Amino acid sequence: MKMKWALYSLFITSIIVLTGCESLMVLDPKGPQAETQANVIWISIATMAFIVIVVFSLLVFIVLKYRASKQSEDYEPPHIEGNPIVESIIVGIPVLIIIFLSIVTVKSTYAVEKTPKGYENQKPLIVYASSSNWKWHFSYPEENIETVNYLYVPTDRPLEFKLYSYGPITSFWIPQLGGQKYAMSDMVTTLHLAASVPGEYMGRNANFSGKGFAENTFLVKAMSESDYDKWVEDVKATAKPLTEEKFNELLKPGHLGQLTFSGTHLQFLPAPEGEYSGHHHGSHQSHVDSRGGHEHNEHSNEKDSEHDHHE
Repeated sequence: MKMKWALYSLFITSIIVLTGCESLMVLDPKGPQAETQANVIWISIATMAFIVIVVFSLLVFIVLKYRASKQSEDYEPPHIEGNPIVESIIVGIPVLIIIFLSIVTVKSTYAVEKTPKGYENQKPLIVYASSSNWKWHFSYPEENIETVNYLYVPTDRPLEFKLYSYGPITSFWIPQLGGQKYAMSDMVTTLHLAASVPGEYMGRNANFSGKGFAENTFLVKAMSESDYDKWVEDVKATAKPLTEEKFNELLKPGHLGQLTFSGTHLQFLPAPEGEYSGHHHGSHQSHVDSRGGHEHNEHSNEKDSEHDHHE
């Protein structure tokens, strides 16, 4: 009786706790990529729930039907050979389940690695998202502005994020817009997203990167194209320019609030892509300083000056 009441109390407590929980962000998609991933999660949950229900139902049926009964002392159970039909079922069904889930996973993985469906003919907004201990820097090369720890994006337009890091490996993740992808110090990875619903969303570093990892978050605000254009104009008119000296200060380990600048650090410190990718960054030899930043050598500066003069 005590066990019965204990189980009953546990059930009631679980219901109360679950009722007060907010919906999981990964199951509340606000963009096509996140919706694809949420569908895969629901398919996986439904498949696993079906397996659990069938297995436990068969367990109860077998326990009741073939439970031990009182037999005579000289009773000997009959010799039974393996049943090929039963063996085919218990082996074949798990194989079919694995094949099904594998196909769903592979198709969805390829889908989220490219421009969202329905946005193929639109020009994407390219944002360079770089991390440092423990903050996020968002460079908008087309708009020539940069933000720290917050990201404004237009809705109904493809987003192309170029990810890299000025410190340890981090993981860029906006749960309601799509999956996470690593940002590394010597290469650029690309993540395709899109926001179909205006609103504010949480973004964060999903890869442990030291003592400041827990606060390594950023705000994402999706808005209409007209509101986004107005914000860009306001930033260009009011924000202070981002200098190399200021950017080196931002790279120092620590936490910052939300900052806005005109200009981007890509002008004096390009992302590690193209000729800048790889351990030697092409002909532009650079190195990581003690604060996690990069400094160009004289050859790089001379080449840039000659290029500007030629133009």
